[in-house]
Amino acid sequence: METTQNRKIILATFMIGAFFAILNETLLNIALTELMDVFGLSAPTVQWMATGFMLVMGVLMPISALLIQWFTTRQMFIGVMTIFLIGTTIAATALNFPMLLTGRMIQAVGTGLLIPVIMNALLLLYEPAVRGRIMGTFGLVIMFAPAIGPTLSGVIVDFLGWRWLFITVIPFALFSIVFAWKFLENVGEITRPKADALSIVLSSIGIGGIVYGFSSAGETEAGFASPLIIVILAVAVISIAWFVFRQLRLEEPLLDVRVFQYPSYTRGISIFVIVIMAMFASEIVMPMYLQGPLGYSAKIAGLLLLPGALLNGLMSPVMGTLFDKVGPRKLIIPGTIVLTGVMFFFSQITPSIPTWSFVLAYILLMLSISAIMMPSQTNALNELPKHLYPHGTAIANTLQPIGGALGVSIFVSIMSQGQRNYLDGEQAQEGSALMTEAMTAGVHQAYWFALALGVITVVIALTIKRAVSPDYDKETEQKQA
Repeated sequence: METTQNRKIILATFMIGAFFAILNETLLNIALTELMDVFGLSAPTVQWMATGFMLVMGVLMPISALLIQWFTTRQMFIGVMTIFLIGTTIAATALNFPMLLTGRMIQAVGTGLLIPVIMNALLLLYEPAVRGRIMGTFGLVIMFAPAIGPTLSGVIVDFLGWRWLFITVIPFALFSIVFAWKFLENVGEITRPKADALSIVLSSIGIGGIVYGFSSAGETEAGFASPLIIVILAVAVISIAWFVFRQLRLEEPLLDVRVFQYPSYTRGISIFVIVIMAMFASEIVMPMYLQGPLGYSAKIAGLLLLPGALLNGLMSPVMGTLFDKVGPRKLIIPGTIVLTGVMFFFSQITPSIPTWSFVLAYILLMLSISAIMMPSQTNALNELPKHLYPHGTAIANTLQPIGGALGVSIFVSIMSQGQRNYLDGEQAQEGSALMTEAMTAGVHQAYWFALALGVITVVIALTIKRAVSPDYDKETEQKQA
C-alpha cells in the first residue's frame, strides 16, 4: 500500500505534467491570427490547429482504457509526456505550416492519453471518502491551465513571438519526465487484455467523425444541411452503434459500455456532458458578443472573462472537499439551478447591459460549473468496481471533446441561424445597428436552447445520490469483521 508521502509525490508528478499538457490546449488560440499572417493561411485552415487537436484527443480516449491495462503507470506517464515533448519540439522548430500542424497533432496524442492515465491512477490510490478533495485538486489544474492559457499566450506572442508558446513549455515537460523517472511509482495491475482491431477502427471512425462533423458544421454556411456533414455524421453514428453492439458481445471489450448499467454513473456523466456543452459554447459565444455588439477589444474581452475562469479553477479543490463532507446533492442541485438562472440571464442580454452585471453573471456561471463538474464526475466514478475504472475514466474523457464539439457547433449554428432569420425579416438592410440587433437575437435563441439543457440538468440532479463502489463496500465489511 502506498504511503501518504508516496501518494503526495505521485499526485505532484501528475499535476506538473498535466498542467503544461492541458495549458497547451488553449495556449495557441490567441496566436491563430498571427499564424495566418506568418504562413499565409485562411481561417478554416489555421483552425485545424484547434479542431485537429480536439479530434486526435477524442479518437485516442477509448484506446486509453486498453493501454492502461497493458503498461505500468510509470511507462504510460513517461511515455505520453515524451510524446508530448517530441510534438512540442517539432512545433517550436517548424519551418512551415504542415510541420507545425504535425507537431501539434503529436502533442494531442500525449495530452489525450495523459488525462485518463492520471484519473485511473487517482481512483486506485485514494478511497472514495477523500476522492472529492483529490479530484478537486486535480480539477484545479484542468480548469486553471486553460483559463490562463489565452492571457499568457497574448503576453508571450506580443513580446516574444509564437514560437515561444512551444519553447517555454519544453523545459517544464523535460522536468516532468525526469521527476517522474525518479519518483513515480506504479499503481494498479497489468492485465494485458486482447486488443480488438475492429473495435479500434470503429471507435476511431465514430468519435473522429462526430468531433469533425460537428466542428466543421459551425464553419460552413450550410451548417448541418451540408451533404458532406450529413454523410460524415451518418457514418459516425453507424460506427458508434456497431462499436457499442460489438463491445457487449466481446469477452474483453476495448471500452466496456456496461458502466452505464450503474445509475449514478449514467446520471453523473449525463450532467457532466451537458455542463461541458454549456461551458465550451459560452467560452466561444460570449467573447464573440463582447467583441461584437458590446464593442470590446480582444484583450479587454479576455480580461472580462478571466475572473470567472480563474475562480472556476480555484474553487475546484474547495468543491471537492465539500463533496467529501456533504455529498453530491448539496453541491450539484444548487449548481444546476444557478447554471439555469445564468442561461436565462444570457437569453435576455442586450448591448446596453452594464459591464459589471455581465462579469458577475459569467463568474456565477463558472462557479456553478465548478460545483457541478468534478462532483458529478467523481460521484459517477465512485459507483464503479475497480476493474471498470479504466473504462469509466476513458468514456468520461472521450465524451468531453465530443460534448465540447457538440456544444460549440450547436450554439454557433443556432446563433448564426437566428442572425440570418432576423436579417431576412429586416430585408437584409445594412448597418452596424442592425447587425448588432441580429447577433443579439441569435445569442438569445442559442441561450434559450441552453436554458432547456439547464432544466434537464436540474431534473437529473434531483435524482443524484452519493455513490459507493461495490468493491469499497466489500473492503469496508472485511475491515469491520
